[in-house]
Formats: sequence, structure tokens, C-alpha cells
Amino acid sequence: MDNFTFHNPTKIIFGKATENKVGTEVKKYSDKVLLCYGSGSIKKTGLYDRVINSLKENKIDYFELSGVKPNPRLSLVKQGIKLCREEKIKFILAVGGGSVIDTAKAIAVGVPYDGDVWDFYIGKARPKAALPVATILTIPAAGSEASNSSVITNEDGCYKKGLSSNYILPVFSILNPELTYSLPAYQTACGAADMMAHIMERYFTNTENVELTDRLCEASLKTIINNVTKAIEDPEDYNSRAEIMWSATIGHNNLLGTGRVGDWASHAIEHELSAIYDIAHGAGLSIIFPAWMKYVYTHDINRFLQFSARVWDVDFHFSSPEEIALEGIKRMIKFFKAIDLPVTLTEAGISDDKFEEMADKCTDFGKHTVGNFVKLNRDDIVNIYKLAK
Repeated sequence: MDNFTFHNPTKIIFGKATENKVGTEVKKYSDKVLLCYGSGSIKKTGLYDRVINSLKENKIDYFELSGVKPNPRLSLVKQGIKLCREEKIKFILAVGGGSVIDTAKAIAVGVPYDGDVWDFYIGKARPKAALPVATILTIPAAGSEASNSSVITNEDGCYKKGLSSNYILPVFSILNPELTYSLPAYQTACGAADMMAHIMERYFTNTENVELTDRLCEASLKTIINNVTKAIEDPEDYNSRAEIMWSATIGHNNLLGTGRVGDWASHAIEHELSAIYDIAHGAGLSIIFPAWMKYVYTHDINRFLQFSARVWDVDFHFSSPEEIALEGIKRMIKFFKAIDLPVTLTEAGISDDKFEEMADKCTDFGKHTVGNFVKLNRDDIVNIYKLAK
């Protein structure tokens, strides 16, 4: 196990009707807030009214920034920065899923920065300050409600890049599983693939003697697998929704990554897909992760044997370690298919004409590799796209 520092100060407020506490919590930080949300579904469900009423009851002025899209856009981030500066807003409340929260985080670091907020996402600058951000989560998937990460898409050139900084850890996040009842089955499935990918990125490591976090990862994966089908079949199954929602948060608050070096190649490879084709991130990961596994499993077949046995219940009656490892990958693909996710690029309607372009962008035109479990160069990434075809 490696040395580590674990720091996650996000206050989690979990359970039924907890969104009604938002005004009381915000009041501890500010009397003025930017309310950031998506296409308006929170109005249809009544969540918007409950949030506004709670803010008004606590005499909090609010300004609105709506229209956040999946694979959130830099242009809207810049609108939010401008609004916060003009209205002297010092607190941001994100009500939605990962895209809304990531947008809020980008605005938060952009407001006190003199330059272009995109600088943070391309590594040109590091944040030195940020406005406080809080969240009310409606889509369990990205884990952004308790992570130090934000991913934004720059429409100019179709680049999708991430930022990690403790300045953007939310000060509090409200998690009410009831708010996920209205999610379509496909969105629930995409969320499951996203949170599973966050866990697997940490699970596939070269760090030795990490039994505790191995088993925490495996238990989290099993919990998601066991509950997502139940939630799809019965959208108002509170217990299943609760298990999924908490798994998403645990999956990306970096508890599972303590003492180990994660991989993150599959995320980097998928980001190029969703940047160009605007595919749902979870759907892109259900395509890319199995292809990555097929490409790298021989690097440490024992880890894949463990994954197959502990997560997918593969017994050892197969004739070779290779067959056991591949059977685990097959069962994961079968699970993704069972919840109606694509597992090939063809199924997602993505052709092979941009493989080279995506691999170039992923590696900054061959200047660096991606991943830690196995370091992948440009040609490796092209080959993984081909395996995913």
C-alpha cells in the first residue's frame, strides 16, 4: 500500500425529503446564490419549487443559470462566470447530475481567475481559489457531488478535459434517493456504468498489498450490479435507489483509491468519444471498458482472475487462467447488455473514421501516454477503438 492523504470535507445529507434543508444549509455561507440546473426536469418533478421555497424561507436571493447539457459546455460555464461577477454572487448551488455539478465547479474556479477558465482544464494554470459549491443530486452516476473533479467540453475543437482540485470539493451535498424515481431506465443504466467505471479505474492497479480497498471496490461493484436491475424494474424502489446513490458517491470520493494508483485510461479514451459524438458518458464507458480489458488483461492476469471470481462469480472450472479472465469480461458485457447499454461502437452508431483523430487528441498527438496499469500510446488507443468496434 502506498502513502496517502485522504481529505474529503463534503458534508453529506442523505435521505428522504432532505432537499427541504437546502436553504438552512446555504444560509451558513451566503445570502445570495447562483442556482444552476439543466433542461427543466426539476420543475416537472416539483423539486425546483421546493428548493426555491427553502431559499425564500431563509431570505436568500437567487439567480438562475439553466440549460446545462450532458457533456457540459464551456460556453455556458463562461455565461455563469459573467453572471456571478456582474451580480457579485459568492455561492453556487447545483441541482442536477454530474453535468450540472461539473458546470458549477467550473464557474466556481473561473470567477476569481483573471484568465480563461479553460486554462485549468488544459493544465496551463492551477486554481488558487474558488467560490463554494453545494449540490442537490438528482442523477447518481458521476460522483461529482463529493469529488474534487470536474469535466467540461470545449465546443471549439470538440475537446473534453478534466480538472482535479480540492478547491472544488462541494461544501455540502444533499442526496435524496426519491429524487431519482423519475429517471428513465436508460439514464439509470448509464449511471450504473459510470459509477462502475470509477471503481474499476481504481481497482486495476499495479500497487500491491491493497486488500482492504480491493474488497471495498468489489463490494461496491456487487452492490451496484445487484441493485440497478431492481431500480429499473421498479423505479420507486427506495432501498435499491439508496444503495445505488450511495455507491455512486463512495465510488468517486476517492476513499476506494486510497493507498493505490488508479488507471484512468478508459476515461481518457472515452472522453474523446463523447466530445465528438456527444454520447452519454456511461454508454461510452460500457463500450470502452470491456475493450480496454481485452487489450490489457495479460499484463496482470491474477488481478483479472480476482475480478472475475469476486465480482462476477466465475468459478475455476475453466481450463486456463486466460479463460477465467475472459469469462469475467464476458459476464460484464452480458450485464451491460441486460440493462440495454451499448457494448460496441457499431451499436452506438459510431463509425471508424475518427479513430486516428481521437487517439491523437487523447495523447496530445503522441506527446504522452495514458493510463497507469498499462501505459498506452497512440497506436494502443487506436487498437482499443478497433476492439470496441
